[in-house]
Amino acid sequence: MSEPEPGQDNHDEKPLTIWQIASSTVAAAFGVQSKANRERDFSRGKPLHFIIAGITFTVVFVLTVVLVVQLVLQGSE
Repeated sequence: MSEPEPGQDNHDEKPLTIWQIASSTVAAAFGVQSKANRERDFSRGKPLHFIIAGITFTVVFVLTVVLVVQLVLQGSE
């Protein structure tokens, strides 16, 4: 048998699940991504999935902040 090339795992060639993409996106947003997960993402993940997840996370985060600010401002009247 030949040796796998660096950065390739023969037993982990499955695409990432939606939960793995979501958790990686949240971890990256807060800057706490582990080295193992980052390597997994770069070797098995598709860039488009992470772009969509990042945009979705950003929109949800901004809308949540706006909602919280609106609730606080309404409560102070």
